Amino acid sequence: MKQTLETKRLIFRPFMPDDFAAVQSWAGNPANVRYMAWGPNTEEQTRGFLAQTKPGKDFAVTLKESDAVIGSCGIYPNSANDTGEIGWILHIDYWRRGYGTELGGELIRYGFEDIKLRRITAPCAAVNYGSYRVMERNGMRREALHRKAFWARVDKEWIDEAVYAILAEEYCNQTRRSKPTENKSLFLQEAEYVDFSDENIQAKVTEVLFSYDQPLLGG
Repeated sequence: MKQTLETKRLIFRPFMPDDFAAVQSWAGNPANVRYMAWGPNTEEQTRGFLAQTKPGKDFAVTLKESDAVIGSCGIYPNSANDTGEIGWILHIDYWRRGYGTELGGELIRYGFEDIKLRRITAPCAAVNYGSYRVMERNGMRREALHRKAFWARVDKEWIDEAVYAILAEEYCNQTRRSKPTENKSLFLQEAEYVDFSDENIQAKVTEVLFSYDQPLLGG
């Protein structure tokens, strides 16, 4: 298993003792861990977490541009059936910037391409819109809704839990479809500079539009 992963803006690396202050800044914040199955942490609990993290499974999430530790994530394979569960948390100051979608996508890629899993799952509080939208943006689908199955530690109440999943073949199909989508985007970016009154250009556009198995816009 790899100890370091990389995306466009992020680096995932093993935890270090010096990460304590950064981890405690979100792990001890009730607003940050409202829908987590653990926390808010005491300093002792966070030190215990850092002591038991496993490289290749648990990652500190850092910004490439500054090396700042902004969150953590993990993937936990079950070798008995080639499945794995993923999870993550970001410091509240870094929400709504696309980092969750970026790190979730990399965990899924790592699970299927490097660890060779056949199925990946992720649970979340059903009301946690930010978390389940990360899963949906990365092609995961809701498989189950467990009523009153999740104990919300901060709000001290039982709430519904959703379970999302994606299969290796679904991931492969999505990956294959992404390349034509990128080409479509480039085509659209350049379209404003094209003289569409030219009949030759019109014919070429028609050829391009019908060369894809999906519509150019939407779908």
